[in-house]
Amino acid sequence: MGIGSKIKAKAVFLDRDGVVNQAVVIDGKPYPPATLIETIILPGVKEGITDLKANGYKIFVVTNQPDVGRGTTSLDKVNEINFYLKSQLNIDAIYCCYHDGIENCDCRKPKPGMILKAAAEWKIDLETSYMIGDRWRDIDAAKAARVTSILIDYNYNEKISDPDFKCINFAGAVDYILKRTHKN
Repeated sequence: MGIGSKIKAKAVFLDRDGVVNQAVVIDGKPYPPATLIETIILPGVKEGITDLKANGYKIFVVTNQPDVGRGTTSLDKVNEINFYLKSQLNIDAIYCCYHDGIENCDCRKPKPGMILKAAAEWKIDLETSYMIGDRWRDIDAAKAARVTSILIDYNYNEKISDPDFKCINFAGAVDYILKRTHKN
């Protein structure tokens, strides 16, 4: 592969809370952990990321963290959790949106801004990439960015979008991606 190569990388975009780490579920709705002590990496995530990396995928976390913009949590707490996750898992980069929904920014999911930014910065081929999420916002962002959408369905008490694939855990999502990778 020469210096001027046009080959682009493939990626898996991950939501953070509910996909990489356990979400705090209150009345059927997921919330981020408030502190590092509450942050629990979900079963199968480390192994799944290792398998995806071994198959040539870049790994990006794209996460809405509106509590920073709302002033109900600090940027330091969010950064501490992100730093911990990056130190424990083979994640290439973490992209965060700190805006509240009323700000109508381009980066807050369901808009595809964080996915598109990562794709531009890392030269990612979106057609061969995936987004794993646990909420409708993740699936809608994936569709807007034209990446294959995978929903880890926890039966939250909220609306649901129509993903390309639905499963019950991270291992199921990785299995789907790797079967499709080896099929091509």
